[in-house]
Amino acid sequence: MDLAQLLSIGQVAERTGVATSALRYYEAEGLISSVRTDGGQRRFRRDTLRRVAFVRVAQRVGLSLEEIREALDRLPSGKAPDKADWARLSKAWRPLIEERIATLQRLRDELDSCIGCGCLSLKRCSLYNPGDGARRLGSGPRYLLGDDPSSVGGPLG
Repeated sequence: MDLAQLLSIGQVAERTGVATSALRYYEAEGLISSVRTDGGQRRFRRDTLRRVAFVRVAQRVGLSLEEIREALDRLPSGKAPDKADWARLSKAWRPLIEERIATLQRLRDELDSCIGCGCLSLKRCSLYNPGDGARRLGSGPRYLLGDDPSSVGGPLG
């Protein structure tokens, strides 16, 4: 491998807008990889730029580093992913992204009403979540997570 064709960590940071400390973290987490010069400096293949961009976008839409790592693990190592590789990754993520979109839409549409959190602090909760019935569905904001409010009774059910 010709080290002259590789990018330094500073070049990758400049090109991606990601701090060098984040790049070292991404490498430690297995999201990107580098080779070392004889002096121990990191050098990255050019396809690292696309991987870092992918990580940034995935984080921005709320995907965990574990989900990102699993996706990147499906890409070939030792060579730049091609269009077909990215298409396979995209197809695998489509259901997850669709689920996230649906959750965000519910959040947008229902945040000002009962979300099934069990707070019982709003007067409306006695109407929309009588007796904190949403707790039977599990912990957290049950309605925003996709549970049906009609399953707990009350005016919605």
